[in-house]
Amino acid sequence: MAITSESSVDAVAVAHPRPAFDPAVVRRDFPILDQEINGHPFVYLDSASSSQKPQVVIDAMADYYCRYNANVHRGIYTIGEQATAAYEQARARVGRFINAPDSHEIVFTRNATEAINLVSYSWGRRNIGRGDAIVLTEMEHHANLVPWQILVQEKDGDLEFIPITDDGILRLDVFEVLLRLRPKLVAFTHVSNTLGTINPVREMTEMAHAAGALVLVDGAQAAPHVPIDVQELGCDFYAFSGHKMLAPMGSGALWARRELLESMPPFLSGGEMIREVHLRRSDFNEIPWKFEAGTPAVGDSIGMGVAAEYLMDLGMDAVRAHERELVEYALDVLPREVPGIALYGPMDPSLRGGVVPFNLPDVHPHDVAQVLDRFGVAVRAGHHCTMPLHERLDLAATARASFNVYSTRGDIDALVAGLKEVQRVFDV
Repeated sequence: MAITSESSVDAVAVAHPRPAFDPAVVRRDFPILDQEINGHPFVYLDSASSSQKPQVVIDAMADYYCRYNANVHRGIYTIGEQATAAYEQARARVGRFINAPDSHEIVFTRNATEAINLVSYSWGRRNIGRGDAIVLTEMEHHANLVPWQILVQEKDGDLEFIPITDDGILRLDVFEVLLRLRPKLVAFTHVSNTLGTINPVREMTEMAHAAGALVLVDGAQAAPHVPIDVQELGCDFYAFSGHKMLAPMGSGALWARRELLESMPPFLSGGEMIREVHLRRSDFNEIPWKFEAGTPAVGDSIGMGVAAEYLMDLGMDAVRAHERELVEYALDVLPREVPGIALYGPMDPSLRGGVVPFNLPDVHPHDVAQVLDRFGVAVRAGHHCTMPLHERLDLAATARASFNVYSTRGDIDALVAGLKEVQRVFDV
Protein backbone atom coordinates (compact mmCIF):
# COMPACT_ATOMS: atom_id res chain seq x y z
CA MET A 1 0.00 0.00 0.00
CA ALA A 2 2.95 2.33 -0.48
CA ILE A 3 2.38 5.41 -2.63
CA THR A 4 3.55 4.67 -6.16
CA SER A 5 1.93 7.37 -8.30
CA GLU A 6 1.37 11.12 -8.28
CA SER A 7 0.26 12.19 -4.81
CA SER A 8 -3.23 13.50 -4.11
CA VAL A 9 -1.66 16.89 -3.37
CA ASP A 10 -0.38 17.17 -6.93
CA ALA A 11 -3.64 15.81 -8.29
CA VAL A 12 -5.39 18.77 -6.67
CA ALA A 13 -2.94 21.14 -8.34
CA VAL A 14 -3.63 19.56 -11.73
CA ALA A 15 -7.40 19.60 -11.24
CA HIS A 16 -7.51 23.29 -10.28
CA PRO A 17 -4.79 25.05 -12.30
CA ARG A 18 -4.00 28.72 -11.70
CA PRO A 19 -1.44 30.93 -13.41
CA ALA A 20 2.00 30.21 -12.00
CA PHE A 21 3.50 33.08 -10.07
CA ASP A 22 6.95 34.50 -10.71
CA PRO A 23 9.19 33.71 -7.69
CA ALA A 24 11.47 36.63 -8.58
CA VAL A 25 8.49 38.98 -8.24
CA VAL A 26 7.26 37.25 -5.07
CA ARG A 27 10.76 37.55 -3.59
CA ARG A 28 10.53 41.35 -3.72
CA ASP A 29 7.71 41.16 -1.14
CA PHE A 30 10.20 39.96 1.50
CA PRO A 31 12.44 42.83 2.65
CA ILE A 32 14.82 40.67 4.70
CA LEU A 33 16.06 38.97 1.52
CA ASP A 34 17.32 42.26 0.07
CA GLN A 35 20.65 42.26 1.90
CA GLU A 36 24.12 40.77 1.88
CA ILE A 37 25.51 38.36 4.44
CA ASN A 38 29.29 38.24 4.73
CA GLY A 39 29.54 40.16 1.47
CA HIS A 40 27.32 37.78 -0.50
CA PRO A 41 23.66 37.98 -1.55
CA PHE A 42 21.51 36.46 1.18
CA VAL A 43 20.25 32.95 0.32
CA TYR A 44 17.75 31.70 2.89
CA LEU A 45 17.29 27.93 2.76
CA ASP A 46 15.91 27.29 6.25
CA SER A 47 12.21 27.92 5.68
CA ALA A 48 11.25 24.59 7.27
CA SER A 49 12.53 26.05 10.53
CA SER A 50 10.80 29.40 10.10
CA SER A 51 9.69 31.34 7.05
CA GLN A 52 10.45 34.94 6.24
CA LYS A 53 7.62 37.49 6.34
CA PRO A 54 6.21 39.50 3.44
CA GLN A 55 5.88 43.26 3.74
CA VAL A 56 2.08 43.01 3.83
CA VAL A 57 2.26 40.97 7.06
CA ILE A 58 4.79 43.34 8.61
CA ASP A 59 2.60 46.32 7.66
CA ALA A 60 -0.54 44.72 9.09
CA MET A 61 1.12 44.16 12.46
CA ALA A 62 2.61 47.67 12.50
CA ASP A 63 -0.83 49.08 11.65
CA TYR A 64 -2.37 47.27 14.62
CA TYR A 65 0.26 48.52 17.06
CA CYS A 66 0.25 52.06 15.63
CA ARG A 67 -3.47 52.65 15.16
CA TYR A 68 -5.70 50.32 17.20
CA ASN A 69 -3.65 48.46 19.80
CA ALA A 70 -6.20 47.28 22.36
CA ASN A 71 -7.34 44.09 24.01
CA VAL A 72 -10.04 42.07 22.28
CA HIS A 73 -13.55 41.17 23.44
CA ARG A 74 -13.24 43.70 26.28
CA GLY A 75 -13.15 47.39 25.48
CA ILE A 76 -16.43 49.02 24.42
CA TYR A 77 -14.65 51.83 22.62
CA THR A 78 -13.55 52.42 19.05
CA ILE A 79 -10.09 50.88 18.92
CA GLY A 80 -11.13 47.98 21.15
CA GLU A 81 -13.92 47.15 18.72
CA GLN A 82 -11.49 47.53 15.80
CA ALA A 83 -9.05 45.12 17.42
CA THR A 84 -11.78 42.56 18.10
CA ALA A 85 -13.05 42.79 14.52
CA ALA A 86 -9.55 42.35 13.08
CA TYR A 87 -8.80 39.41 15.41
CA GLU A 88 -11.97 37.58 14.43
CA GLN A 89 -11.42 38.43 10.75
CA ALA A 90 -8.03 36.72 11.07
CA ARG A 91 -9.76 33.63 12.47
CA ALA A 92 -12.10 33.60 9.48
CA ARG A 93 -9.17 33.96 7.06
CA VAL A 94 -7.29 31.08 8.67
CA GLY A 95 -10.47 29.01 8.54
CA ARG A 96 -10.84 29.67 4.80
CA PHE A 97 -7.18 28.80 4.28
CA ILE A 98 -7.79 25.20 5.38
CA ASN A 99 -11.47 25.11 4.31
CA ALA A 100 -12.78 24.69 7.84
CA PRO A 101 -16.57 24.26 7.92
CA ASP A 102 -16.86 26.93 10.64
CA SER A 103 -14.34 29.56 11.75
CA HIS A 104 -15.34 28.85 15.36
CA GLU A 105 -13.50 25.54 14.95
CA ILE A 106 -10.23 27.50 14.70
CA VAL A 107 -8.44 27.93 18.04
CA PHE A 108 -5.52 30.36 18.00
CA THR A 109 -2.37 29.02 19.67
CA ARG A 110 1.26 30.11 19.78
CA ASN A 111 2.38 27.36 17.39
CA ALA A 112 1.67 23.78 16.29
CA THR A 113 3.40 22.48 19.42
CA GLU A 114 0.90 24.23 21.67
CA ALA A 115 -1.96 23.03 19.46
CA ILE A 116 -0.86 19.41 19.85
CA ASN A 117 -0.38 19.86 23.59
CA LEU A 118 -3.89 21.30 23.79
CA VAL A 119 -5.28 18.08 22.34
CA SER A 120 -3.04 15.92 24.51
CA TYR A 121 -3.99 17.65 27.75
CA SER A 122 -7.64 18.32 27.04
CA TRP A 123 -8.87 15.44 24.88
CA GLY A 124 -6.13 12.99 25.83
CA ARG A 125 -6.46 13.14 29.60
CA ARG A 126 -10.20 12.60 29.33
CA ASN A 127 -10.10 9.78 26.78
CA ILE A 128 -6.84 7.83 27.18
CA GLY A 129 -6.69 5.23 29.94
CA ARG A 130 -4.74 2.19 31.01
CA GLY A 131 -3.79 -0.02 28.09
CA ASP A 132 -5.08 2.38 25.42
CA ALA A 133 -2.88 2.69 22.37
CA ILE A 134 -1.83 5.75 20.38
CA VAL A 135 -0.23 5.16 16.98
CA LEU A 136 2.48 7.55 15.74
CA THR A 137 5.21 7.24 13.10
CA GLU A 138 8.99 7.00 13.12
CA MET A 139 9.27 10.35 11.31
CA GLU A 140 7.49 12.55 13.84
CA HIS A 141 8.80 15.91 15.02
CA HIS A 142 9.36 15.93 18.77
CA ALA A 143 6.28 18.17 19.07
CA ASN A 144 4.12 15.25 17.92
CA LEU A 145 5.95 12.71 20.03
CA VAL A 146 6.86 14.05 23.46
CA PRO A 147 3.29 15.17 24.42
CA TRP A 148 2.04 11.64 23.74
CA GLN A 149 4.95 10.10 25.64
CA ILE A 150 4.02 12.17 28.68
CA LEU A 151 0.34 11.27 28.30
CA VAL A 152 0.79 7.49 28.08
CA GLN A 153 3.29 7.52 30.94
CA GLU A 154 0.73 9.33 33.07
CA LYS A 155 -2.21 7.18 31.98
CA ASP A 156 -0.38 3.84 31.62
CA GLY A 157 -1.18 3.74 27.94
CA ASP A 158 0.95 2.57 25.03
CA LEU A 159 2.64 4.06 21.99
CA GLU A 160 3.04 2.18 18.72
CA PHE A 161 4.90 3.40 15.64
CA ILE A 162 4.44 3.04 11.91
CA PRO A 163 7.90 2.29 10.49
CA ILE A 164 9.35 3.84 7.35
CA THR A 165 11.18 2.42 4.39
CA ASP A 166 14.80 3.37 3.84
CA ASP A 167 13.69 6.11 1.43
CA GLY A 168 11.30 7.63 3.96
CA ILE A 169 7.88 6.23 2.98
CA LEU A 170 5.48 5.03 5.66
CA ARG A 171 4.81 1.29 5.78
CA LEU A 172 1.03 1.26 5.46
CA ASP A 173 1.00 -2.53 5.55
CA VAL A 174 2.35 -2.34 9.11
CA PHE A 175 -0.15 0.44 9.86
CA GLU A 176 -2.94 -1.99 8.98
CA VAL A 177 -1.56 -4.44 11.53
CA LEU A 178 -1.23 -1.77 14.24
CA LEU A 179 -4.85 -0.76 13.73
CA ARG A 180 -5.87 -4.22 14.96
CA LEU A 181 -4.87 -2.94 18.42
CA ARG A 182 -7.89 -0.61 18.20
CA PRO A 183 -5.97 2.57 19.07
CA LYS A 184 -7.84 5.56 20.43
CA LEU A 185 -5.77 8.01 18.37
CA VAL A 186 -3.53 8.05 15.32
CA ALA A 187 -1.27 11.12 15.08
CA PHE A 188 1.13 11.77 12.23
CA THR A 189 2.77 14.51 10.22
CA HIS A 190 1.27 15.66 6.93
CA VAL A 191 4.73 16.53 5.55
CA SER A 192 7.95 15.42 7.24
CA ASN A 193 10.08 18.35 8.35
CA THR A 194 13.25 16.30 7.85
CA LEU A 195 12.63 14.07 4.82
CA GLY A 196 9.93 16.08 3.07
CA THR A 197 7.73 12.99 2.71
CA ILE A 198 4.12 13.88 1.90
CA ASN A 199 1.98 11.34 3.71
CA PRO A 200 -1.39 10.10 2.35
CA VAL A 201 -3.55 11.80 4.96
CA ARG A 202 -6.95 10.93 3.55
CA GLU A 203 -6.11 7.25 3.06
CA MET A 204 -4.61 6.93 6.53
CA THR A 205 -7.55 8.78 8.09
CA GLU A 206 -10.05 6.45 6.45
CA MET A 207 -8.08 3.44 7.70
CA ALA A 208 -7.91 4.85 11.24
CA HIS A 209 -11.60 5.76 11.35
CA ALA A 210 -12.54 2.26 10.19
CA ALA A 211 -10.65 0.97 13.24
CA GLY A 212 -12.45 3.40 15.56
CA ALA A 213 -9.56 5.84 16.08
CA LEU A 214 -9.53 9.61 15.90
CA VAL A 215 -6.85 11.27 13.76
CA LEU A 216 -4.59 14.23 14.54
CA VAL A 217 -2.47 15.64 11.74
CA ASP A 218 0.61 17.78 12.37
CA GLY A 219 0.34 20.22 9.48
CA ALA A 220 3.21 22.54 10.43
CA GLN A 221 5.20 21.67 7.29
CA ALA A 222 2.16 21.30 5.03
CA ALA A 223 0.35 24.58 5.63
CA PRO A 224 2.91 26.76 3.81
CA HIS A 225 3.38 24.41 0.88
CA VAL A 226 0.39 22.30 -0.18
CA PRO A 227 -3.36 22.88 -0.59
CA ILE A 228 -5.16 21.90 2.63
CA ASP A 229 -8.84 21.03 2.87
CA VAL A 230 -9.63 19.55 6.26
CA GLN A 231 -13.07 18.51 5.08
CA GLU A 232 -11.59 16.54 2.19
CA LEU A 233 -8.83 15.08 4.37
CA GLY A 234 -11.40 13.89 6.89
CA CYS A 235 -9.16 14.17 9.96
CA ASP A 236 -10.40 15.16 13.42
CA PHE A 237 -7.63 17.54 14.52
CA TYR A 238 -5.25 19.61 12.37
CA ALA A 239 -2.42 21.59 14.01
CA PHE A 240 -0.23 24.14 12.26
CA SER A 241 2.15 27.02 12.96
CA GLY A 242 1.94 30.56 11.63
CA HIS A 243 5.66 31.29 11.62
CA LYS A 244 6.31 28.61 8.99
CA MET A 245 3.59 29.99 6.67
CA LEU A 246 4.90 33.57 6.36
CA ALA A 247 3.19 34.71 9.59
CA PRO A 248 4.74 36.07 12.81
CA MET A 249 6.53 34.07 15.46
CA GLY A 250 4.15 33.10 18.22
CA SER A 251 1.16 32.42 15.97
CA GLY A 252 -0.50 29.11 15.23
CA ALA A 253 -3.82 27.32 15.21
CA LEU A 254 -5.66 24.15 16.00
CA TRP A 255 -8.62 23.09 13.90
CA ALA A 256 -10.89 20.41 15.32
CA ARG A 257 -14.38 19.19 14.66
CA ARG A 258 -16.91 21.26 16.60
CA GLU A 259 -18.34 18.34 18.56
CA LEU A 260 -14.86 17.41 19.78
CA LEU A 261 -14.02 20.95 20.87
CA GLU A 262 -17.35 21.26 22.66
CA SER A 263 -16.73 18.03 24.57
CA MET A 264 -13.18 18.91 25.61
CA PRO A 265 -12.41 20.73 28.89
CA PRO A 266 -10.37 23.96 28.84
CA PHE A 267 -6.63 23.62 28.34
CA LEU A 268 -5.69 26.79 30.25
CA SER A 269 -7.85 28.75 32.64
CA GLY A 270 -8.26 32.37 33.66
CA GLY A 271 -9.71 35.34 31.82
CA GLU A 272 -11.45 35.27 28.43
CA MET A 273 -12.24 31.53 28.57
CA ILE A 274 -15.03 32.05 31.11
CA ARG A 275 -18.67 33.11 30.94
CA GLU A 276 -19.27 33.48 34.68
CA VAL A 277 -16.96 33.11 37.68
CA HIS A 278 -18.08 32.54 41.26
CA LEU A 279 -15.93 31.87 44.27
CA ARG A 280 -16.36 28.11 44.07
CA ARG A 281 -17.23 27.43 40.44
CA SER A 282 -17.02 28.87 36.95
CA ASP A 283 -18.98 28.50 33.72
CA PHE A 284 -16.82 28.35 30.63
CA ASN A 285 -17.11 30.27 27.40
CA GLU A 286 -18.20 28.91 24.04
CA ILE A 287 -15.69 27.60 21.52
CA PRO A 288 -13.18 28.70 20.40
CA TRP A 289 -12.73 31.21 23.22
CA LYS A 290 -12.97 28.43 25.81
CA PHE A 291 -9.42 27.51 24.75
CA GLU A 292 -7.97 31.03 24.50
CA ALA A 293 -7.30 32.00 28.10
CA GLY A 294 -5.91 35.43 28.89
CA THR A 295 -4.86 38.16 26.53
CA PRO A 296 -4.16 36.58 23.12
CA ALA A 297 -1.37 37.48 20.73
CA VAL A 298 -3.63 39.85 18.84
CA GLY A 299 -1.05 41.38 16.51
CA ASP A 300 0.47 37.99 15.70
CA SER A 301 -2.93 36.48 14.97
CA ILE A 302 -3.80 39.41 12.69
CA GLY A 303 -0.51 38.80 10.91
CA MET A 304 -1.34 35.11 10.53
CA GLY A 305 -4.66 35.99 8.93
CA VAL A 306 -2.93 38.30 6.45
CA ALA A 307 -0.32 35.62 5.68
CA ALA A 308 -3.11 33.13 4.98
CA GLU A 309 -4.74 35.64 2.62
CA TYR A 310 -1.39 36.27 0.91
CA LEU A 311 -0.91 32.55 0.26
CA MET A 312 -4.48 32.16 -0.96
CA ASP A 313 -3.95 35.06 -3.36
CA LEU A 314 -0.86 33.30 -4.75
CA GLY A 315 -2.86 30.09 -5.05
CA MET A 316 -1.74 27.05 -3.08
CA ASP A 317 -1.81 24.95 -6.25
CA ALA A 318 0.73 27.35 -7.79
CA VAL A 319 2.76 27.33 -4.57
CA ARG A 320 2.91 23.53 -4.67
CA ALA A 321 3.84 23.48 -8.36
CA HIS A 322 6.66 25.97 -7.76
CA GLU A 323 8.00 24.00 -4.82
CA ARG A 324 7.84 20.70 -6.67
CA GLU A 325 9.86 22.24 -9.52
CA LEU A 326 12.51 23.39 -7.04
CA VAL A 327 12.69 19.96 -5.42
CA GLU A 328 13.03 18.28 -8.80
CA TYR A 329 15.83 20.68 -9.74
CA ALA A 330 17.64 20.19 -6.42
CA LEU A 331 17.43 16.40 -6.58
CA ASP A 332 18.92 16.56 -10.09
CA VAL A 333 21.67 19.15 -9.68
CA LEU A 334 23.01 18.30 -6.20
CA PRO A 335 24.22 14.74 -6.93
CA ARG A 336 25.38 15.80 -10.40
CA GLU A 337 27.43 18.81 -9.26
CA VAL A 338 28.50 17.82 -5.73
CA PRO A 339 30.39 14.50 -5.86
CA GLY A 340 29.70 12.15 -2.97
CA ILE A 341 26.75 14.04 -1.53
CA ALA A 342 24.22 11.80 0.25
CA LEU A 343 20.53 12.71 -0.10
CA TYR A 344 17.74 11.35 2.08
CA GLY A 345 14.00 10.95 1.67
CA PRO A 346 11.83 10.09 -1.33
CA MET A 347 13.50 10.70 -4.68
CA ASP A 348 10.12 11.17 -6.41
CA PRO A 349 9.30 14.92 -6.27
CA SER A 350 5.56 14.15 -6.31
CA LEU A 351 5.95 12.48 -2.91
CA ARG A 352 8.07 15.22 -1.38
CA GLY A 353 7.65 18.71 0.01
CA GLY A 354 10.29 21.42 -0.23
CA VAL A 355 12.86 19.82 2.06
CA VAL A 356 16.19 18.32 0.98
CA PRO A 357 18.36 16.81 3.75
CA PHE A 358 21.90 15.86 2.86
CA ASN A 359 25.37 15.06 4.14
CA LEU A 360 28.86 15.41 2.73
CA PRO A 361 31.22 12.51 3.52
CA ASP A 362 33.73 13.21 6.28
CA VAL A 363 32.30 16.69 7.01
CA HIS A 364 30.03 17.26 10.00
CA PRO A 365 26.76 19.03 9.10
CA HIS A 366 27.56 21.84 11.54
CA ASP A 367 30.79 22.50 9.65
CA VAL A 368 28.89 22.44 6.38
CA ALA A 369 26.44 25.05 7.67
CA GLN A 370 29.19 27.24 9.09
CA VAL A 371 31.15 27.36 5.84
CA LEU A 372 27.99 27.95 3.79
CA ASP A 373 27.22 30.93 6.01
CA ARG A 374 30.49 32.54 4.93
CA PHE A 375 28.97 32.67 1.46
CA GLY A 376 25.59 34.00 2.60
CA VAL A 377 23.79 30.65 2.41
CA ALA A 378 21.66 29.71 5.44
CA VAL A 379 20.81 26.03 5.97
CA ARG A 380 19.85 24.06 9.05
CA ALA A 381 22.23 21.51 10.57
CA GLY A 382 21.46 19.02 13.34
CA HIS A 383 18.71 16.52 14.08
CA HIS A 384 15.86 18.94 13.20
CA CYS A 385 13.84 17.88 16.27
CA THR A 386 13.59 14.35 14.85
CA MET A 387 16.14 12.42 16.86
CA PRO A 388 14.31 9.06 16.60
CA LEU A 389 14.15 9.43 12.82
CA HIS A 390 17.89 10.10 12.65
CA GLU A 391 18.46 7.02 14.84
CA ARG A 392 16.32 4.98 12.43
CA LEU A 393 18.48 6.19 9.52
CA ASP A 394 21.69 5.66 11.55
CA LEU A 395 22.63 9.32 11.21
CA ALA A 396 24.01 11.58 13.93
CA ALA A 397 22.80 14.67 12.07
CA THR A 398 22.05 16.08 8.64
CA ALA A 399 22.21 19.40 6.85
CA ARG A 400 18.89 20.53 5.40
CA ALA A 401 17.93 22.94 2.65
CA SER A 402 14.29 23.95 2.60
CA PHE A 403 12.26 26.19 0.33
CA ASN A 404 9.31 28.57 0.34
CA VAL A 405 7.49 30.83 -2.10
CA TYR A 406 10.45 33.22 -2.31
CA SER A 407 12.99 30.48 -3.13
CA THR A 408 14.48 30.26 -6.62
CA ARG A 409 16.69 28.03 -8.73
CA GLY A 410 19.38 30.63 -8.15
CA ASP A 411 19.25 29.80 -4.43
CA ILE A 412 19.94 26.16 -5.23
CA ASP A 413 22.78 27.15 -7.54
CA ALA A 414 24.26 29.21 -4.69
CA LEU A 415 23.95 26.17 -2.42
CA VAL A 416 25.81 24.04 -4.97
CA ALA A 417 28.59 26.62 -5.26
CA GLY A 418 28.82 26.84 -1.48
CA LEU A 419 29.04 23.06 -1.09
CA LYS A 420 31.92 22.98 -3.55
CA GLU A 421 33.67 25.50 -1.29
CA VAL A 422 32.98 23.24 1.71
CA GLN A 423 34.63 20.37 -0.12
CA ARG A 424 37.58 22.59 -1.02
CA VAL A 425 38.02 23.78 2.58
CA PHE A 426 37.93 20.23 3.97
CA ASP A 427 39.76 18.72 0.99
CA VAL A 428 37.12 16.04 0.39
